[in-house]
Amino acid sequence: MVKLAEWRGKELFRKYGVPLPKGHVARSADEAERLTRDGSVPLPCVVKAQVLAGGRGKGGAVKFASTPAEARAAASSILGLEFKGEKVKELLLEEKLALSREMYLALTLDRALRTPVLIASAEGGVEIESVADERIDRQPIDPFPGLTGYQKRRAARVLGLSGAAARSLDRLLDALWTTFNAEDSELVEINPLALVGEGLVALDAKVIIEDDATFRHPEYAAILDDRTPLEEIAREKDIAFVQLDGNIGVIANGAGLTMATLDVLSEYGGRPGVFLDLGGTDDPKKVTEAFLLMALAKPRAVFLNIFGGVTRCDTVAQGLVEAMRQVPEADRFPLVARIRGNNEVEGIEILRAAGITSIPQLRESAKAAVAAAGGPA
Repeated sequence: MVKLAEWRGKELFRKYGVPLPKGHVARSADEAERLTRDGSVPLPCVVKAQVLAGGRGKGGAVKFASTPAEARAAASSILGLEFKGEKVKELLLEEKLALSREMYLALTLDRALRTPVLIASAEGGVEIESVADERIDRQPIDPFPGLTGYQKRRAARVLGLSGAAARSLDRLLDALWTTFNAEDSELVEINPLALVGEGLVALDAKVIIEDDATFRHPEYAAILDDRTPLEEIAREKDIAFVQLDGNIGVIANGAGLTMATLDVLSEYGGRPGVFLDLGGTDDPKKVTEAFLLMALAKPRAVFLNIFGGVTRCDTVAQGLVEAMRQVPEADRFPLVARIRGNNEVEGIEILRAAGITSIPQLRESAKAAVAAAGGPA
């Protein structure tokens, strides 16, 4: 998936007619001061870090300014900030509006229903995660007729809007639905959606583009906002590789087993840091390449958890041992293995010959991985 920073999402919103505050991107304190001094950004204004992680307001990554000097000071304090593992390089400065209410609105794909869904709540803002489920309305949308008038009227009732505000919502929903479809989106989200006077304004924008559709959107090819340098290398090599903020590397095969492995490590106090999903590969060279990429992330320990169905255990073991030989002595780390299934006996023997013992029980092997990384967090 391609996750867009707020300012990029708002560029799309502006393109399709979603109402927005006046604002500009700044990449330095000097630029922030200039934008407010020359009137490009009206004062008072909001100075927001452009990162993909949520919780910016609570985390000190959003500040307010009433003068150019205050805008400069706010920009200086936010730029370079390490926010949930992401360094702040860009800011969005926007006029501070006099709003009377904050709401939530989104369009997303429901994988179970296999259809788009309109999500609305009369309660939005920084506390949206704590809103009770019964206070969040979900309407499946048939993609052929699209978003209908009665669905927009229901959304207005849920949000408590009538008159001019309801008509403003009608226009905004049309623009949001167009954005969702034209950009092949997985998600378009406004939180908060603000009532300003009798009109609605999108104070935030979260947009995720389906990466299988990026061939239709070459403009997104250079956007690396949501990928680390190692994730970008993995993407180029067609390796399923994700970096987290822990210290245990995980190698598994298949999304279900990979997620279960992360869960059991967390249960025993471990902190997964990098995970590789080998999928159904049967090529030792591919396994070696993937493992060497993981080694570059410098994990404290690596947990190998393979179930051989399509994937052969001996293939994985062979590629793993070859990769271990190529890791410099100074960069080596403990490896805990659990391999079961197709050619299990052969795989275990390959590992044993290299001095690696396979632990058949999942929980025991997970405990051993946590201990090898230095114990529970």
